[in-house]
Amino acid sequence: MSGSPLAQFEIKKFFHLGELFGHSIDFTNSSMFMCFAMLLSIVFLYLGTRKLEVKPTSKMQVLVEVIYNFLTNMMSQSIKDKDAVRFFPLVFTIFMFVISCNLLGMLPYSFTVTSHLSITFALALFVLLVVTFFGIIRNGFHFFRVFFPTGTPLWLAFLIIPIEIFAYCARAISLSLRLGANMIAGHTMLKVIAGLAIGAGAFSIFPFTFVVAITAFEFFVAGLQAYIFSTLVCVYLNDVFSTH
Repeated sequence: MSGSPLAQFEIKKFFHLGELFGHSIDFTNSSMFMCFAMLLSIVFLYLGTRKLEVKPTSKMQVLVEVIYNFLTNMMSQSIKDKDAVRFFPLVFTIFMFVISCNLLGMLPYSFTVTSHLSITFALALFVLLVVTFFGIIRNGFHFFRVFFPTGTPLWLAFLIIPIEIFAYCARAISLSLRLGANMIAGHTMLKVIAGLAIGAGAFSIFPFTFVVAITAFEFFVAGLQAYIFSTLVCVYLNDVFSTH
């Protein structure tokens, strides 16, 4: 089983922590790499902000500011409301967590947390609940106009409302599948090509070159998927400030 391209996604239990609501709580390789991702983000942000300068000379501070400005611009383009800044910590945290997990998964003998739909779905479901909760708090029952767009004939309500509710709830599924499927597909392809390179012997220079190219591409995808996930979070948060 160790030679299978899918073996890298296997959950391995390290130790048992007890039970919660009748379900076992285990500390797994997934748990460990989520902790690593959190620690990596904390260390990165600490090193980049411990000695703030108006004209930064530290490369770490420059990188932190680039990420900050990048996410700020992304939010301003997706959400046309000044009050959206209150959700910046949420978007920033999600982006840092996803990109840290993605990049850690590129290390040899590591584990890609975001390849498991249970993790990506939990993130997506949390976002959906936040949008719904604050949408109702801010707009009251008017928020539910999102399920019946303005200008729609009343006689179409019985058809439009169920479709809109289904599409709204499906956001959590589509958001989680998009990230998880890309991570699974990329890492599986990388494992297969690497296996071919090892088995090619004297002619391995060609598949090896391809492995290097695929690896570089996977690093790009790791950042791209974090960006796409965060962008869609902003798009969904826009429902808090504008109903149609």
